[in-house]
Amino acid sequence: MQTLTVPQGEFKLARYPYRAKEQLRAWDAADEYLLHHLHDEGLPAQNAAMLILNDDSGALATALAPHHPQALSDSYLTHQATLANLQHNDRAPDDIRLLHSLAEPTGPLDLILCKIPKSLAFLEDLLYRIRPHLHAGTPLIGAGMARNIHTSTLELFERIIGPTRTSLAQKKARLIFSTYDNALDPGPSPYPTQYALENTEHTLISHANVFSRERLDIGTRLLLEHLPASDKQRTIVDLCCGNGIIGLVAAMRNPQAELAFADESFMAVASANANFQAAFGRTRKVSFIVGDGLADAAKKNAELILCNPPFHQQQAVDNAVPWRLFQQSHAALKKGGELWVVGNRHLDHHVKLKRIFGHCETVASNRKFVVLRAKK
Repeated sequence: MQTLTVPQGEFKLARYPYRAKEQLRAWDAADEYLLHHLHDEGLPAQNAAMLILNDDSGALATALAPHHPQALSDSYLTHQATLANLQHNDRAPDDIRLLHSLAEPTGPLDLILCKIPKSLAFLEDLLYRIRPHLHAGTPLIGAGMARNIHTSTLELFERIIGPTRTSLAQKKARLIFSTYDNALDPGPSPYPTQYALENTEHTLISHANVFSRERLDIGTRLLLEHLPASDKQRTIVDLCCGNGIIGLVAAMRNPQAELAFADESFMAVASANANFQAAFGRTRKVSFIVGDGLADAAKKNAELILCNPPFHQQQAVDNAVPWRLFQQSHAALKKGGELWVVGNRHLDHHVKLKRIFGHCETVASNRKFVVLRAKK
């Protein structure tokens, strides 16, 4: 746990899940820049209705908790980090109102703070969602590392919210100031998007923050070509499910199987749910889990887990993420159950799997990706 010192106070903060030897901070220079700016400008005003968007680990929400903000995020891990950091700093959990990314904030809003997300599509979706809750006096302040703020970023604010300018850089961070233009008509939101699943009659929808939202990615395509098929009754888990494409195809090839879809993204699980229901209606037994992978799943219950794991958490590269997912999978599998993983060759997932399962087999590979199988 590390200490953030800003004009609002000193705060002990940690990422979630907590690791004793964590090297990554729970905040960045953009958080510091924004909190200093708010203090200098006397913001937020007393009793202002404030919304915080995409607060990575709850640093902003913790520092501003006395103002009772709403905090909207697509990440279950961000929600848990925020609650933990409030507790670390003797803040009450009801000091803030946590919202998932498809929820409507309570408006009208008097101040919007937005950490710039990695996904331009997600930012676009967020701006469309908040615009109806703004009024002429609502400041919208974005914050991000300069490397993540591009001309296209500013164009989104200009097109959806109104006139926009940026600050000078401090510690490689910048602020974005956008003024609400009531006369502006940005048109309808383009989200969720959809594409036809090749060689099937199905169309997949994806909310804005879903991985490979517009097309089938190369790694998933390789895994789909080799998915096992069976008429047996068994439990199959699509871990890090995204829009649910892997679990959907697995359900087609395993007609007696019970499916579970798990992801830490609220938008991902909502997309997977919509796609599965469109394909099967209520004819199949299925569950949907928004959480920290399979941390809270039943132990020794699954026969097959399929996973295209991320190697980052929010914007930070975090090689501990696949380790945690593979360990959770080992605990969730029955004896004889299998974990199938697809990933870039350079990530060396086989090393992790051998340490956890004792062995690892290559199912398929191409120049960039490899499909691995480990049996418990």
